[in-house]
Amino acid sequence: MCRPWISAYLLPMILESPLEPTEPPRDCPLCPRLVALREECRVEHPDWWNAPVPAFGDPLARIGIIGLAPGKQGANRTGRPFTGDDSGLLFFETLAKFGLTEGVYDARVDDGLVLKDAIIINSVRCLPPQNKPVPDEVHRCRPFLAQGVAALPNARVFVALGQIAHQSAVKVLGGRLPKARFAHLAEHRMPDGRMLIDSYHCSRYNQNTGRLTAEMFEAVFARAVELAGLTG
Repeated sequence: MCRPWISAYLLPMILESPLEPTEPPRDCPLCPRLVALREECRVEHPDWWNAPVPAFGDPLARIGIIGLAPGKQGANRTGRPFTGDDSGLLFFETLAKFGLTEGVYDARVDDGLVLKDAIIINSVRCLPPQNKPVPDEVHRCRPFLAQGVAALPNARVFVALGQIAHQSAVKVLGGRLPKARFAHLAEHRMPDGRMLIDSYHCSRYNQNTGRLTAEMFEAVFARAVELAGLTG
């Protein structure tokens, strides 16, 4: 977790986005249900991030990773995708295995971890109740995802974590959902030649139920690294 001396006032300086012009404002008003939950969290946990979670990683990345939304104890608390909850352990361990990180993940925004040739952008930037955004919220947040993806000049391979992220990624990349159905390890070539690879989300639930194993998750990134020309 974040060190006690990192206040909510200092976090924005630590967590400057690599895609800053594309990010929603800290008090984004677009989704009333998410705004209400954000305000509840700010009262209950005033030292947490409690705002739209920015992208994290390399702006010149060749691999773009599309996540779902912040978890309450994870990114909504720390302000960095996949940082501070159980899903981050498998996520960052896998990226490290394929040479996509520098430093050691320690579940803190000041742990010094950086991504190499990879960047994470959530399809929904704010914490949703029960970790389940409704379709209207996904739709309202999609322009921020589209702007973020458009700001990645070198990304030709994308990984979608879960079906909601898959649907947003396909639409942002110019594909058509009827022709690009979600399935773990499925590959979809977009109209401009960019590739999208699907993965089950690395949530603790999916790991505990066996829906996603470490080997299955590693297979996704092994293929992404191969397609991005990062092997050899």
